[in-house]
Amino acid sequence: MRTEYLIPIDKFCASHDIEISFISSLQESGLIEITTIKESAFIEVDQLQKLEKFVRLYYELDINLEGIETVNYLLQHINVLQDEITILKNKLRIYETEF
Repeated sequence: MRTEYLIPIDKFCASHDIEISFISSLQESGLIEITTIKESAFIEVDQLQKLEKFVRLYYELDINLEGIETVNYLLQHINVLQDEITILKNKLRIYETEF
């Protein structure tokens, strides 16, 4: 893992004015992954959007950790269903062009 793709958790928390314990709780719940290098905790850049979404849910909308887990599950399920609908629409287009 290249370190330029990692963001120090302490700097992220300081810039967003949040507690490091919240990030730890997200990791314990399996919602995000934390990379530890030489006793320093980092988050990968590709998880940044997801982490910022969780921060907004928790701090701005006052949704607890269990609620965040539920929202995350439902959003993932919606994405799967949308992908399935797209596949089915594409299959239907094949039959529409034949007639």
